[in-house]
Amino acid sequence: MATKVIMPQMGESIFEGTITKWLKRVGDRVSRDEPLFEISTDKVDSEIPSPASGVLTQILVPEGQTVQINTVVAVIDGDGTQPEVEKAEAPAPAKAEIREAPVEKPRPVEEKPKPVEEKRTVQEFKPRTEAKPPAPQPKAVSELAYAPLEIRASPLVRRLAREHNIDLSHLQGTGLGGRITKQDILSHIDQAREAGAVSEPVRTAVPRAEEKAAAAGAEAARTGPAVEVPKFSEDTEIVPMTPMRKAIAEHMVLSKRTSAHVSTVFEVDMTHVVQLREQHKETFEDREKIKLTYTPFFVKALVDTIREFPIMNCSVSGDAIVYKRPINVGIAVALETGLIVPVVKDAHLKSFTGLALAIHDLAERARTKKLKPEDVQHGTITVTNPGIYGPLFGTPIINQPQVAILGVGGIEKRPVVINDAIAIRSMVYLSLTFDHRVIDGAVADQFMASLKRRLQSWTEWKD
Repeated sequence: MATKVIMPQMGESIFEGTITKWLKRVGDRVSRDEPLFEISTDKVDSEIPSPASGVLTQILVPEGQTVQINTVVAVIDGDGTQPEVEKAEAPAPAKAEIREAPVEKPRPVEEKPKPVEEKRTVQEFKPRTEAKPPAPQPKAVSELAYAPLEIRASPLVRRLAREHNIDLSHLQGTGLGGRITKQDILSHIDQAREAGAVSEPVRTAVPRAEEKAAAAGAEAARTGPAVEVPKFSEDTEIVPMTPMRKAIAEHMVLSKRTSAHVSTVFEVDMTHVVQLREQHKETFEDREKIKLTYTPFFVKALVDTIREFPIMNCSVSGDAIVYKRPINVGIAVALETGLIVPVVKDAHLKSFTGLALAIHDLAERARTKKLKPEDVQHGTITVTNPGIYGPLFGTPIINQPQVAILGVGGIEKRPVVINDAIAIRSMVYLSLTFDHRVIDGAVADQFMASLKRRLQSWTEWKD
């Protein structure tokens, strides 16, 4: 029995998704709940499991194409009999219809030794006649009437066509039902460039990025995302944005337009925290099976400080301030294809170990594309840690509809003056970007001063 695979709805506000990679090919056997393909939405990247066991007989939506939810993207034969699948997919019926087409033509019969010309005429229009049965009127009239209105192409293909001033009605697609695929237009652009009609070739970075993400190990993911290096064949190269990159761009621009961004920076002595981590990291790793990082220390101190300053845990709705009791901390995670912010829900109810486990779980699932839509929703404040890459500090953009984001710089040993003496201490710069519509500079600085005191006085292990 055939099972239709549909594009799932990854959240209430999600109405479309982009297939970034097929993990199986036509003819491959799949098991129920085995990862089948990867999708990207404006909320989350995720692997979609197979709804049934059997053989993947059809892939209806290629990689890189964006479709509406509930669209059928593939078909799985539950019986899993490959020879029967091949028979079902054989194009014999279509050929039979095409061969009959010349007989139905209302043209004068010119003797019968012209089969070659008739076949050539049919082949020229084959990609479009497969999409619908032959019309009773002459074929040329039918195609001229319908081709401009029935161009089947993905948003990526249409964008490439606009950028290179290409009329898609002049292209014959090789995809399902005559669909113009990404490869069709790239081949056309390359041919036009060789003929001198196009100045730059176009290459999409999505497949390369996805292949790198799949090949990268867990250690590489922890050290940071790989940097995409374009391969220039001309002076410039045009690379379409991935769906995630477009979503990030739109969200960041929206945030700058919405909030009155102001940043303040504090220097914090992390010597006690560094000593505690060194003393307990081996025991912690043996017990919890995860590495002890500095992030739980910052998140725990942040949550405790928010209890004193609830204005940091709010949002703006028109002329009203919406205070929120749950403290849901977003943790920015760098990926191969961009950035995502999974959320530690009810962080104020978790112990230090509970926070460490939750942060590790979300980060790993973000890098392996196992996040669910609810994992990236309802954050009330965000922490981003660019310091692992070496900067002293940054001034991050607020994650709407939140009103504050904490940036953590790199922890470095520096000479500092303590009691009129120079000492070597482990120091870090913390930056707070806040929304000046609801938070004044004095309140933000008081908040940061309290956070600083907590971190500097952390002399005992808090489990």
